[in-house]
Amino acid sequence: MKPHKHPENTENVWLALEIGNSRLHWALFLGETLSSAWDTDHIPESLIQQLTKCQTLNDLLEKIFPPDQRTDEQEGHGGNSLPSLLVVSVVPSQTAIWQIYPNIRVITLDQVPLKGIYPTLGIDRALALWGAGKTWGFPMLVIDGGTALTFTAADDNQCLIGGAILPGIGLQFATLAEQTGQLPLVERQNFAFLPPRFALNTTEAIKSGVIYTFLAGIKDFIEAWWQLFPNGKIVIKGGDRTLLLNYLQALYPEIAACLIVEPNLIFWGMREIVMEHKE
Repeated sequence: MKPHKHPENTENVWLALEIGNSRLHWALFLGETLSSAWDTDHIPESLIQQLTKCQTLNDLLEKIFPPDQRTDEQEGHGGNSLPSLLVVSVVPSQTAIWQIYPNIRVITLDQVPLKGIYPTLGIDRALALWGAGKTWGFPMLVIDGGTALTFTAADDNQCLIGGAILPGIGLQFATLAEQTGQLPLVERQNFAFLPPRFALNTTEAIKSGVIYTFLAGIKDFIEAWWQLFPNGKIVIKGGDRTLLLNYLQALYPEIAACLIVEPNLIFWGMREIVMEHKE
């Protein structure tokens, strides 16, 4: 699902920020419409202090998004004040330093209308699931292929049925190198093709072991999901989403064909919270 073009009326401009473990994920909203989305590295507190002194949205964007990479949709929203900022975070230390930004609202787990939420459920998982379900309908399974691979699901009554968490592909490669004496670090990159299943050197053996068991695990969870909910929908997000989809298309094309790929699920969830707050 691609962001819509923004309307001519640019009132009610607001920013959404997802603070992830490794990066910041941003979105610019014009009312209920997602105008654009982009990523940056984590920002030091000194730069956040500079952001609070910006007079317009354009001034702010120049600080958090390189001008030579900005899109047309990010231009022309000068305004006369800083936009409101909605934040969701899985990094408490980062959340704390953003509190100096004026007109900030931190979304917490108790604001997500999913039923059956347990206290330690990650806010990112809850919002992604809520955004996916409200966009494409429940029952819904969200697969997040990021630093960790997570599965999070809800039934047709919008009630959480649970999920699972395991190390992502990059983390598995890094752990093998860090926790063993002789295994090399397989560099984190998008391998264009699946490795040989039965490898004849150590690096290829690591690739084979991690990737094929990783994909088999995803397949197993999806098949278990369909046993519970034969018509249940599945959305995949995260930094490894394209890589995983390509691999699944090669190994399990019937599964890959059923997946909805959407990187902005967190923002759809945040938008739902904003819309419900206004009603």
